[in-house]
Amino acid sequence: MANHRIKTSNVPRVSRLAVLAVATIACGSLSPGLAFAQSAQAASAERAVSAKLGLDGSFFVGLGNDAAGNDPNANHAYTLGPKLDVHYMYLSGLDWPSWNAPEGNYVTVQANAARDHGMVPMFTLYQAAAYGEGNLGAFNTTDFMTRYWHGVRVMFQRLGEFDAPAIVHLEPDLWGYAQQKGGDDPAAVPMKVGSVVPECQDLPENVAGMASCAIRLSRTLAPKAVVGLSASTFGATTTGKTDPARVAGYLAKLGADADIVVVETLDRDAGCFEVGSDPNCHRSGNFYWTDADFDEHLAWANTIRTVTGKPLVWWQMPLGVPSESAGSSAHYRDNRVQYLFSHPARFAQAGGIGAVFGTGARNQTDATTDGGQFRNAVTGYRAAPVPLL
Repeated sequence: MANHRIKTSNVPRVSRLAVLAVATIACGSLSPGLAFAQSAQAASAERAVSAKLGLDGSFFVGLGNDAAGNDPNANHAYTLGPKLDVHYMYLSGLDWPSWNAPEGNYVTVQANAARDHGMVPMFTLYQAAAYGEGNLGAFNTTDFMTRYWHGVRVMFQRLGEFDAPAIVHLEPDLWGYAQQKGGDDPAAVPMKVGSVVPECQDLPENVAGMASCAIRLSRTLAPKAVVGLSASTFGATTTGKTDPARVAGYLAKLGADADIVVVETLDRDAGCFEVGSDPNCHRSGNFYWTDADFDEHLAWANTIRTVTGKPLVWWQMPLGVPSESAGSSAHYRDNRVQYLFSHPARFAQAGGIGAVFGTGARNQTDATTDGGQFRNAVTGYRAAPVPLL
């Protein structure tokens, strides 16, 4: 069961100019007291989504991709100690519905386990890379899309039967690859939609129709689910740097009916890339961030929030521990846990409703190999959770 996503694209630095142009936010000055460029109506979306999830209106914290054997109750999120809000798992490839019998029962089992432990289940649907990451030609074939849409339908049917709040994160990276391929015009990327899905015959046969159809199925089959697309930094660049205004504008064309947008800081430990010997960590870039890098990222994220009008969820944040050395397998360094829990209000002010941590590849630091960093950080945060905008 392939539960680990491997990215092949570089993650470039964030464009301050794009942020200034759209959100008039000065990078490097996003202090906890700064009022971001959001209207009162837009700000209320954060609390509306939190309420739909049955949460308490504070910035939530979660963990995922953390299976410890076949027993879902042994997932690290449930044995950590302090209370978490959200637990996430991948639904990878086209065969995931057969992981458990009856068909799609993996969703039911994981969702029930999360609810039993007082958490909201979150599922990252990752079927798009089944024929190769970035192979968008497959989406215009009847064979692939028949199987693809079957998986989407099964997922939402099982969540409908679950009949409780859940989060569905649709296809990380797909929307970025589509924007890379077709520019800012969704019509330039054909995909089978209404010719395969009867409920979506009125939608265009392109990437915008695909996103809209998936969201429509969620509303019909699993109305209690909160659904979102990913914002990929590599989707659009201007003068060689990621352009959050273009990325967000493209997402707005695809997922106008979505509830949230999912964003990332990095999908695995910085130290893994710094060492460079692990086959999952061959990528150039800037990985172990300074305060200025976090400033830049938060300004980028707030532009996504402002342009799309959708609250943000940080996903798959790495669990490494700050160190002077890059570290080694299962003990690679990173500083994102430290930074977020030292500055949770900044993530809320950027338009976030929560963050979930987890490993994006094998051999990364996890909540059992981090020396208690994540457990202690969550315990401290629980004493003073940050209210949403």
